[in-house]
Amino acid sequence: MGALSALERALENRWEALWARVLDKEPVEVLDALRQECDGNAVVSPTGRVMVPNAYDVELADGVHQELGRHGSRVGQALTDGLARHAERRGYEWAGPLTVHVAGSADVPNGRYRVASRVMPHVSAEGFQHTDR
Repeated sequence: MGALSALERALENRWEALWARVLDKEPVEVLDALRQECDGNAVVSPTGRVMVPNAYDVELADGVHQELGRHGSRVGQALTDGLARHAERRGYEWAGPLTVHVAGSADVPNGRYRVASRVMPHVSAEGFQHTDR
């Protein structure tokens, strides 16, 4: 198990280094924003289950989004993995399959980001993957 944890830390460090080169923000800031969005929309059911939204959107400045894409970064997957670990620690249940969609936006200033969530009961992560045809 130690080797797996070391590999995970090495991959996270590599991703954080890429993010730091491209953004003035550390990826942990965006992940913290996702965690806050998740926590802020948690609903406790009468049976005691804690349900949270399963579809999250992260909007980055267009230039930042393009730069991350040029490096082949899997930002969405890394953020999804971090959010999944957060929910597991908190005992949250997703309203459906978890997805984090990262997109560029001309409305977001460089170095900033915007996070939103919603419930999408039948969403598939494959539906968000970009394919070149």
